Amino acid sequence: MRHEIPIRCFSIALYVLRPVQAGYQVLLLRRNGHTQPGKWCQIAGGIEARENAWQTARREAKEETGLQLTDLYSADRCEQFYEADNNGLTLVPVFVAYVAANADIVLNAEHSEFHWATFEEAAQMLPFPASATSCITFIVTLPNSNHIPCYVCRWRLSPYSS
Repeated sequence: MRHEIPIRCFSIALYVLRPVQAGYQVLLLRRNGHTQPGKWCQIAGGIEARENAWQTARREAKEETGLQLTDLYSADRCEQFYEADNNGLTLVPVFVAYVAANADIVLNAEHSEFHWATFEEAAQMLPFPASATSCITFIVTLPNSNHIPCYVCRWRLSPYSS
C-alpha cells in the first residue's frame, strides 16, 4: 500500500524590487529569532484565516518593512520544498512588488537589517539557492524592455481590493 505525503500551502514569498540605473534591486532582510536566525530572506509570512494570499503579501510587507504596497503582482510561480519534520511538500506562492527607489524601510523585530541586492547577490545570499534562483531568474528574464511592471508578471493585484 502506498502512502501519500500531504501538499500544504500556508505562506507566501514576496520579492520587493526597486529601480536603479542598471535595472532593479531586490530587498533582502536578515532574520532574527528562532527560524533561520542570521539568514537573509525575502519577505515571507503565514496566510491568516479569511485572507487571500495576495492580502498576506501586502500585510507582511507592512508588518516587516513598513511598506504600503500599491504595485503588487503574482509571479505565477511557487517556491516548493520538502519538510522532513511533517513529511510534507510545501508550496509557497510568489509575489513581486515594486517600490520607489527612495522607499523608506522600517524593520520590525523579526529582522535585524535590510539590504538592497542585485539579482546575482540575492541568488547567493538567500538560504535556499535553487528555489530563490528559480524565482529570481524568472523575474529577471521576462521581457520588460519598457521597464513597466505589468510586463514582469501576468496580472496586477488591485491596491484597492479588500
